[in-house]
Amino acid sequence: MSVTTLSYAETGAFSSLLTDYLARAEALQPFYHRFPTLAAFEEQIQEKQAQYTPEARQRLVAELRRQYAALPAVNPAVQANLELLAKDTTFTITTGHQLNLLTGPLYFIYKIVTAVKLARQLKAQYPQYDFVPVYWMASEDHDFAEINHLNLFGKKYEWNAADQGGPVGRLPLAGLKEELLDQLPADVPALFREAYAQSGTLAEATRRLTHDLFGEYGLVSLDADVPALKQALVPVLEQEIQAQASNQAVQAANARLEAAGYKPQVYSRPLNLFFLTDGGKRERLEYDAAQDCVQITVRNTGRCHTQAELLALAQEHPEQFSPNVVLRPLYQELLLPNLCYIGGGAEVAYWFQLRGVFDQNQVPFPVLLPRNSAQFISKVNAGKLRKLGLETTDIFLDLPTLKQRVGAHLGQEEVNLAAEQQQLAAAFEAVAALARRLDPTLVKAVAAEQQKASGILGNLEKRLSKAAEAKHETAYQQLSNLLSKLLPNGHLQERSDNVLNILINNPGFINQLLDAFDPLALEFTVLEEE
Repeated sequence: MSVTTLSYAETGAFSSLLTDYLARAEALQPFYHRFPTLAAFEEQIQEKQAQYTPEARQRLVAELRRQYAALPAVNPAVQANLELLAKDTTFTITTGHQLNLLTGPLYFIYKIVTAVKLARQLKAQYPQYDFVPVYWMASEDHDFAEINHLNLFGKKYEWNAADQGGPVGRLPLAGLKEELLDQLPADVPALFREAYAQSGTLAEATRRLTHDLFGEYGLVSLDADVPALKQALVPVLEQEIQAQASNQAVQAANARLEAAGYKPQVYSRPLNLFFLTDGGKRERLEYDAAQDCVQITVRNTGRCHTQAELLALAQEHPEQFSPNVVLRPLYQELLLPNLCYIGGGAEVAYWFQLRGVFDQNQVPFPVLLPRNSAQFISKVNAGKLRKLGLETTDIFLDLPTLKQRVGAHLGQEEVNLAAEQQQLAAAFEAVAALARRLDPTLVKAVAAEQQKASGILGNLEKRLSKAAEAKHETAYQQLSNLLSKLLPNGHLQERSDNVLNILINNPGFINQLLDAFDPLALEFTVLEEE
């Protein structure tokens, strides 16, 4: 595998907020805690170690052991990391993602590989500590439409289960085999099918699959949608119900971001909580001014509570509450001895809205690290690029520039009549000067004829350019077809293609990613198969 890197800005595929963050723009410094460098983790370790309690660690380890007991066998590397997490010198490097079917888009894989690689780098830098990569399973998310499909070899595979509107991690897998698994190509590795065939819920299947793919690297997956862990959320629930402080903090951050020229990524509500109903749905908690309800309603139900009633419920049954995008990161950092959160550009952007929420709750704000982002180019496609006279990094150029480079490579004559237009203008200027001396009323007529002649020359330039392009139309069509494969719908490959597009023909792909990625280099990676 040949590896080339370039800046995120050079790809043209990332927001200005992300590229400004990577450039350490002064305007963004108030919105994060420590910039991701190896040296920054020394203070982050000390801060988290002072704040993270033995009780929190015991609760985490007990729940992880319970969750992993459901697997038929636990990889020794994972088992070792579960034991290490019981020690106060062990910290986590965390990434999170939805429970996409069969891992979903490639960036799911890239997130986890980034976490694994960073944990290794930190262990080399700080050998007196241990670092465990963690995948936070977004099991409470209820947006089923975002996760019920995958794109494999240009075809969309979809699971059309009834959308129950509840936490997707609890979703039973009835019908998945017939609707999706049995439709997959025969050469899909068995572990991808077995993870679902041997599980009862989507959360169980996702843990099995990530364990099969990343168990040898020690990855620990955590499902936080459990009563034992929700106990840690009680103080946050009390503050949210009583004071709605998180919304105030986010609104203040949003105002500062907008003043600095950035658009906030997520919307904060007066109550940043969902309620998990008896019917299995996840509904927003909202203030209601209606006379028949004293204070707070559960949306789309007839249920309402006074503030005191809701506080009592939060204290007795916190598992019935679910944090939204504003409070989920705080919940994560309460549960884990975490140092760093690894996310995509949009995730980094919304974490910038949350530092005030962490300050309110006196929880250390983690180092924010953009996940490694990459473009994989197969040996066949790399060969096609070279045949067109292009390098692998050229694919991020605009289409006219690419065509120009391909044309130059193929010996296409460049059509440019700018010099002729200048000569024409000079000739008409001489005629206009003559008209001014002999009969000034003819100057306008000369200008009109000049405009006609210039237009004729411009039209000829277009026709000649088309003729030149037609000479190499086959090559340009090959270029367009190649770009549609490498950048589906004009977007980065990692945002749509599934890892099976690569893994089926290249079983060592994950190891190759581990070798290629350097999380703290903060550069885009182009992987060319050799």
